[in-house]
Amino acid sequence: MNTLVIGGAGYIGSHCVRQLELAGHTPVVLDNLVFGHRKAVAPHIKFYDGNLGDAALLKEIFEKEKIDLVMHFAAYAYVGESVTDPLKYYDNNFAKVVTLLQAMKDSGVSKFVFSSTCATYGVPEKLPITEDLSQSPINPYGQTKLDVETMLKDCARAHGLSFAAFRYFNAAGAAEDGTIGEAHDPETHLIPLVIDAATGRRGPITIFGTDYPTPDGTCLRDYVHVDDLSRAHIAVFEKLDTPGTALFYNLGTGTPQSVNEVISAVEEVTGLTVPKVIGERRAGDPPALYADSTKAREELGWEIKYTDIRGIVETAWKWHKNHPEGYNS
Repeated sequence: MNTLVIGGAGYIGSHCVRQLELAGHTPVVLDNLVFGHRKAVAPHIKFYDGNLGDAALLKEIFEKEKIDLVMHFAAYAYVGESVTDPLKYYDNNFAKVVTLLQAMKDSGVSKFVFSSTCATYGVPEKLPITEDLSQSPINPYGQTKLDVETMLKDCARAHGLSFAAFRYFNAAGAAEDGTIGEAHDPETHLIPLVIDAATGRRGPITIFGTDYPTPDGTCLRDYVHVDDLSRAHIAVFEKLDTPGTALFYNLGTGTPQSVNEVISAVEEVTGLTVPKVIGERRAGDPPALYADSTKAREELGWEIKYTDIRGIVETAWKWHKNHPEGYNS
């Protein structure tokens, strides 16, 4: 299947491009390289440097590359920034998706896979989080993702769009061979931050609160390997043949890890000591967030390869050792 991967030079998108090829599909990448990295995409992959809000470019790609399906990984995803600059997020994460969906409709491209987020649930009513829980985002980032989900449902009813929206928990890890991985600027994800602290590339890691109602007092989160995420996105393709199909799936391991457990895993894998300091709780940090991914397993046959935090950290460590300066190494 000829698949346009928007944001395909970013962290999750670049891993999905690799998994698409392994599954026998033909990926085409569109990325404006604001956060993506050209080196994350193999030279033989067709690459367009451009913006998903460029309707003329989208029309050209759809026709020239004979696109069958679109995958979207191009959202801005810094929660704090979404609070201080909400218009930036509504423009990129929502308004430009309107342009994308209109271009798809005009070109007769009717299959769409959307990278959503567990942030659409806000503070969940119960744990683990299932797809039928109410969605009440507590920041503009989560709200823009929920707004796109709503728009997709409307387009499915009105235009026969077939789509799947995947609500991730904490994407983590890197490719097994250590050639592509996580390189954000600024970096906000815990595992690379802890690795950087261990190697001395940054100062001590701050543990924000040790008095939560969890086994060791630190927050619990659900870390799922980026390749496992990617395989789920591809497994849904065969479910999208019927016009108007609307699917929603949580993607996580269902087994949360605490901040202290992540730090311990990094120390075990690297053989290094992680310097750390204890800070105050951060406003808006729930004690625990983790997924019930039963629906994805049962309907898509999705199997998680990386079932424990150590395996995830091992792949991240291999990437960081090979690329201490990220894609500038």
